[in-house]
Amino acid sequence: MEETTTIVMYPAPGIGHIISMVELAKLIIHHHHHQHFSITILLTTGLMDHPSIDSYINRISTSHPSIIFHRLPSITVNHTTTQSRAATAFHFIKSNTVNVQSKLRQITQTSVIKAFIIDLFCTSAMETASSMLIPVYYFFTSGAAVLSLYSYFPKIHTETTISFKDMVGVEIAAPGNAALSAVLMPEPVLDRDDPAYWDMLYFCEHLSKSKGIVVNTFRELEVLAVKVVEDGACFPDVEGSSPPPVYCIGPLIADAQQPGQFI
Repeated sequence: MEETTTIVMYPAPGIGHIISMVELAKLIIHHHHHQHFSITILLTTGLMDHPSIDSYINRISTSHPSIIFHRLPSITVNHTTTQSRAATAFHFIKSNTVNVQSKLRQITQTSVIKAFIIDLFCTSAMETASSMLIPVYYFFTSGAAVLSLYSYFPKIHTETTISFKDMVGVEIAAPGNAALSAVLMPEPVLDRDDPAYWDMLYFCEHLSKSKGIVVNTFRELEVLAVKVVEDGACFPDVEGSSPPPVYCIGPLIADAQQPGQFI
């Protein structure tokens, strides 16, 4: 049987992450409509599930038959009041790694996986795909300025032992960004006592290890931010390798939906 070609995508849980990844899938198909390939999107089960997600993916499957959705087996979420929602979500995604590995191996039995495109929060699946010699790319939906900040976060981490939430009056300087008050850093990295902080550190340390970073922006909008990522200024501690290429594909905006259709 002749092998087919596919791209596998892995968004974080939640309709917002799924829609973003689907929009990227639609863009890729639009620009490569003359080629025969499919896109498989892996969806977790057990966290942030909602009937609206099922109705959405059914609609996309009908209008874009080249986009195939696969639900990973359900995993029980044990959220406690002693940890943040971000920490719970990151633990849940990490628990799905074995299911992702199983599905990737299944797909490779009949298809050549040209790329594995992941959400930043799905970094735990990177090692599995890389060990299978599948090129791993990030899809970063927050723009180049946030990308440069997150890319530089591991460096910022080494320069202090205090949680950002306690650094009142202190400003953070990251390439490509204006000075930012430490207490206004993204919520998952505010508190070093939160497991989410260390998960974010792990995610951001792996940005430079990808084959490329797809960013929902356009170069003229964020000239400096894109440049510092491309030049490697945001990865000062990465030696002996070039920074990953940056692909600006924005603005990527979903079509308007009916009010109340999604959560």
